[in-house]
Amino acid sequence: MIDKVRVGLIGSGFITAIHTEALRRCPDAEILAVASPTRNNAKRFAQRHKIPRAFTDYRKLLELADIDLVIIGIPNHLHCQVTLDAAAAGKHIVLEKPMCLNLSEADRMLSACKRARVKLMYAEELCFAPKYVRLKQLLDSGALGTPVLLKQSEKHDGPHAPHFWDVNRSGGGVTMDMGCHAIEFFRWMLGRPPIKSVYAQMSTHVHQKKTRGDDNALLILEFTNGVTALAEESWTKLGGMDDRAEVHGSKGVAFADLLHGNAIETYSSVGYDYAVEKAGSTVGWSFTIYEEIWNYGFVHEMAHFVDCVKHDKSPIVTGEDARAVMEVLFAAYESAGTGRKVLLPFRSDAAKPFDLWRKRG
Repeated sequence: MIDKVRVGLIGSGFITAIHTEALRRCPDAEILAVASPTRNNAKRFAQRHKIPRAFTDYRKLLELADIDLVIIGIPNHLHCQVTLDAAAAGKHIVLEKPMCLNLSEADRMLSACKRARVKLMYAEELCFAPKYVRLKQLLDSGALGTPVLLKQSEKHDGPHAPHFWDVNRSGGGVTMDMGCHAIEFFRWMLGRPPIKSVYAQMSTHVHQKKTRGDDNALLILEFTNGVTALAEESWTKLGGMDDRAEVHGSKGVAFADLLHGNAIETYSSVGYDYAVEKAGSTVGWSFTIYEEIWNYGFVHEMAHFVDCVKHDKSPIVTGEDARAVMEVLFAAYESAGTGRKVLLPFRSDAAKPFDLWRKRG
């Protein structure tokens, strides 16, 4: 058994900074290197976080013999090739959502990791968020009876980086960016039964000048066990991140608000430094979050993945789960494009989910 899991970071943006902070709280992890194609970005990130080595070519990082695990936090269209290269280098992988751009890429990534006998772990933090973990415990214990309806919503005023707005790099809009969270959340909450059908409605109301992708979406999933799940996704909600879930059962109901319930209700006439992710202003009333990455589940997520590598365990969110989410995303964009419910299993040779939405009149 290795003493510490030695980590390399591929990417130097917003999500990589969060992963870095989460890994710093994990005593079994040690960050040895970061790679970013922009030289100054990699160098500055390494200096800011006291990381020994910085590279502009991620393949140089993969050549390091002392790296056990790589965390991939880069634009969606780059996920496939970097994962293939990491697997070929014998590195275990934590991959940010969504998995990739299409189902063909997903299958290639799974095959490569299986051949190389490396773990492909899917970074779905909602499965580690403490409040949602407790929500699942309530459901699993029978406290709510038999599940009937699940809801999950994630809303803010739009992404922080240009690549999210470009459907050729991202693969789609808010459904691709945040609907993937809800899909895996529902699967995880219910013990991952098969999904029978998907119905979706998508629109672009506010950000037409920035993207051809959807900025608002509703998804209805029907599971084979009879449970219905509703996901609400928005890039048009002002005032900061909003993330909440509901479980309705035959013997009870539970509501979980990931951020507001853990916030300090604050009024300031002049504003202050930071309230919560995506909050555009802190003047007036705001919800001041504390221990934000803990509430999101990032600390628990990284500790789990590091433990899986250190002790050769199977992760609770896998590459196969990521591929299942991709299938639902394609079905959702097909549904929004045709105006019809789509049955699963669903196969598409489209290059990206957005292409199926183009069918709308």
